[in-house]
Amino acid sequence: MGEKDPNIHEIEQEQEPSCASQMAEPFRTFRDGWVSYYNQPVFLAGMGLAFLYMTVLGFDCITTGYAYTQGLSGSILSILMGASAVTGIMGTVAFTWLRRKCGLVRAGLISGCAQLSCLILCVISVFMPGSPLDLSVSPFKDIRSRFIQAEPLSTNTSTKIPEILTTEMHMSNESDSTNTALEMGANSESIISVSLLFAGVIAARIGLWSFDLTVTQLLQENVIESERGIINGVQNSMNYLLDLLHFIMVILAPNPEAFGLLVLISVSFVAMGHIMYFRFAQKTLGNKLFVCGPDEEDVTNENQTNTSVV
Repeated sequence: MGEKDPNIHEIEQEQEPSCASQMAEPFRTFRDGWVSYYNQPVFLAGMGLAFLYMTVLGFDCITTGYAYTQGLSGSILSILMGASAVTGIMGTVAFTWLRRKCGLVRAGLISGCAQLSCLILCVISVFMPGSPLDLSVSPFKDIRSRFIQAEPLSTNTSTKIPEILTTEMHMSNESDSTNTALEMGANSESIISVSLLFAGVIAARIGLWSFDLTVTQLLQENVIESERGIINGVQNSMNYLLDLLHFIMVILAPNPEAFGLLVLISVSFVAMGHIMYFRFAQKTLGNKLFVCGPDEEDVTNENQTNTSVV
């Protein structure tokens, strides 16, 4: 009675996972999560949302740093951030109205078109007067020295005192007024580019937040309850991965002269994300894609609510 059955001991040894199996478990979980995510009907919509994170066109430290290089003060940036918050709230309100009038899938399509339309201003700003874009300067110039030797970025500020300073002190009043007028004209030109850039970024947040809510709602409605944790985990991983890539992109090309290229790359990724969503909407709605109207489920629920009230 006191002796343990040897068969039971063998079964317990077989049930104990090996070291290799334990090490491979995270990779199997990663594979299973991606397979499940890929097989979801909202796969393209989720990927479209993730691609929107690969952008420098947001009010983060990157855009703020670029604004300081263009001469914007902290007070102006605070006002712009406040305006960005207001447009973000407007995007949430627009989402509810679009879903009620046009349906959930079409709301995302309209939001994407609105965001891309506003980002055209950012593309135009790259080529406007005052833009620091200089294609003759390689964005990867001295990248080895920056990482290995830790040399600071080169600036255009001269360390020598110009000899012309003594002669400028003896200029006449007429020449002073002429120089002041020229400086005012140069300053007005220099803010055209940055003004268009931030106008596009602020206006695009209406479509951005509306699109974000659309994809989030699609993930909640079209994924079965037992797999929502896995799918949302993979979705968040993709979002963070694309967000990380945009920081790596800035590390590789940190010069203000290369910011215009980063803007063009960002708009390209946003466009690819919305193309993915368009493909998802086309597969989901088919010929009814451009027929604006509420979803059948919403109409049914509304009729049931009215019937219960009566």
